[in-house]
Amino acid sequence: MGFQILGTGSYVPEKVVPNEDLSSLGCDPEWIVQRTGIRERRHAPENIATSDMAYESAIAAIKSAGIEADEIDLIVVGTFTPDSATPSTACRLQERLGIRAAAMDVSAACAGFLYAMITAAQFIKTGTSRRALVVGADLLSRISNPEDKKTYPLFGDGAGAVVLGPASDQHGMLSYTLGSEGDGGPLLCVPGGGSREPLTEQGLTDGKQYLYMDGRSVFKWAVRVIEDSIRDVLFDAHLTADDISLVLLHQANVRIIDAACENLGFPREKMVVNLDQYGNTSAGSVPLVLDEAMQKGLIHRGDRILLCGFGAGLSWGTTVFQW
Repeated sequence: MGFQILGTGSYVPEKVVPNEDLSSLGCDPEWIVQRTGIRERRHAPENIATSDMAYESAIAAIKSAGIEADEIDLIVVGTFTPDSATPSTACRLQERLGIRAAAMDVSAACAGFLYAMITAAQFIKTGTSRRALVVGADLLSRISNPEDKKTYPLFGDGAGAVVLGPASDQHGMLSYTLGSEGDGGPLLCVPGGGSREPLTEQGLTDGKQYLYMDGRSVFKWAVRVIEDSIRDVLFDAHLTADDISLVLLHQANVRIIDAACENLGFPREKMVVNLDQYGNTSAGSVPLVLDEAMQKGLIHRGDRILLCGFGAGLSWGTTVFQW
């Protein structure tokens, strides 16, 4: 407790890629909807990088917070599709904002925004930051294999951001959990391109630069970890599902969201869902749906909001946030 979200913002590229455009891959448009709930996604043009999307969402969040960019003293970016290995995407964002601030990336894939926000919250709480900019951004169209009809339709590009600041102890995280199960890492990974397996000509031919996912295993894990982590934070905060105003889950698959509703007793109307428009945007997912909820006037002072991100690592982050 002791911090608040002062403003939110988001950005998605203009190019809409409907399911029908993927027919050439052998993907049936209705099959994609039935299996995932996704009808379309956004793809960035070649001249757009992750930091560009992060910048647009950051500008929107700063404007929403009613502050000037130079008031930001900390930038934490959750991404696993950085512009480059170094400098960090956060440093590129800091430069483009034209400000002086500590800046760092956090790599936790689809849980990246929760990891980044919970990290930045510690700085606010201890008084070592007054205005922290937190961004979740991923450009998945660049690392998805267009020849893999099982994974390519799932992912899109997008970014979301929030500005954090101090508050009374009536606001902030009532409870949170971060976790990982690294033994499941091979289930959802990009095999090549790092120090363990540098990309070679053969590696490129084999598609090692692309995201690999064991969909069935990841689906089962996601349903379990959502249920377990949400039960944990509700128990720790002495709350029940009835005490939650809104549930904002990582937008991976509508069947995962439906399973969470059923298993945890949340009415469907408490869930905000936009994956039908954007697909899975990884670290951009939770802040995108958070900003949409704000734009629609669904969040009010004093509301208890449940946020949950989960994905590669395998990693997760879940919190009950009192607005």
